[in-house]
Amino acid sequence: MKTLRQQMDDAMVLRGFAPRTRETYLGAVKGLAKHYRRAPDLLSSQDVQDYLLHLVVERKLAYSSVNQAASACRFLYEAVLRRPLSRYDIPMAKVPKTLPHILSRDELTRLFAVESNPRGRTLLMTTYAAGLRVSEVCALQLSDIESAADRMCLKVRGGKGGKDRYTLLSPKLLATLRDYWRLFRPRSWLFPNPDGTGPIAIQTAQRMYWAARDRAGIGREGGIHTLRHCFATHLLESGVDIHTIQRLLGHSHVATTMRYFHLAQQKVTGATSPLDLLDASH
Repeated sequence: MKTLRQQMDDAMVLRGFAPRTRETYLGAVKGLAKHYRRAPDLLSSQDVQDYLLHLVVERKLAYSSVNQAASACRFLYEAVLRRPLSRYDIPMAKVPKTLPHILSRDELTRLFAVESNPRGRTLLMTTYAAGLRVSEVCALQLSDIESAADRMCLKVRGGKGGKDRYTLLSPKLLATLRDYWRLFRPRSWLFPNPDGTGPIAIQTAQRMYWAARDRAGIGREGGIHTLRHCFATHLLESGVDIHTIQRLLGHSHVATTMRYFHLAQQKVTGATSPLDLLDASH
């Protein structure tokens, strides 16, 4: 007889959930069980909703984290335990629509300059230059670098939603990657873990960004995902069309990419107020 955890993980594997999503969902259900000190299949719908309220009010988690927990619970009770939706009407918290923090080009230059470790600097530059998620940059392999003159791209394997895509490989980044390879000689993973048996941990990459950000005196807002936001915003400011940016980022819907219109400075500063178009004689 399989454990409930194994049943849930098997159900996610069958539906093609990404490893990080599976880990997040299993962690959320574990937190639910730990809170009540009871197996999740013994809990009522009210128990689950009270737990989500506890996450918001008492633990003060971000709404995005609460929504992840709600999604995990809904999947457990509907897909695994086969309980009717009407009995487990788990609400999703409304996420405030805040704009991400964007670094200026000068700040990015400082960020890369203060990272004295070539490994950390190369990882951060790759994340920005190709617009990668942290999970994607950590999972890069040497074979993903296509440096032929008529190709010049990075292959992203198993991005969000399990989708592969290609993104930019700039000549400057390629030169940086070659210097990095000569120093560290990675064999398979571009950024391997300490014993070389797998990719670098996501949390390690995140700490690299935080340390460089603090040394550069940029401020404490945002994590390494900021570099992906900067990639998209700076491309838009340079005149790249929104659909090209959508493909490079791997967004399924262009509406997700459209948020960067709110961040592109020249789209704001280059516009003319309708007040200035009024006839001054009237």
